Amino acid sequence: MAYLRSFSIILICLLAGKGIQHLTQLAIPGSIIGMLLLFAVLSMGLIPSHWAKQGCHLLIRHMALLFVPVGVGLINYLDLLSANTLPILLSTIGSSLIVFLVIGVATHYKEKQ
Repeated sequence: MAYLRSFSIILICLLAGKGIQHLTQLAIPGSIIGMLLLFAVLSMGLIPSHWAKQGCHLLIRHMALLFVPVGVGLINYLDLLSANTLPILLSTIGSSLIVFLVIGVATHYKEKQ
């Protein structure tokens, strides 16, 4: 019964996020909005965290299996990916360097205090 409640909470947040995305036409995917809704609901204590805990742990435990369909789906776009390898590679390296820099500066200032 706990898994049913947990998955229901996750599914409701997902559907609410997709609904918000559809109504507002935001460029943010509905699944991300749903995840932010789940975070907000749990952070505010509107739903006890132990209600969602079991379903979240199960999904995280089997997360690698959830990436298999996405990886197989990328095969359909192999020609598009190979044509844009350089921009993808440069944006990945550039964004990683920016993240490293921001984390380094933030850690430096945090450790100084």
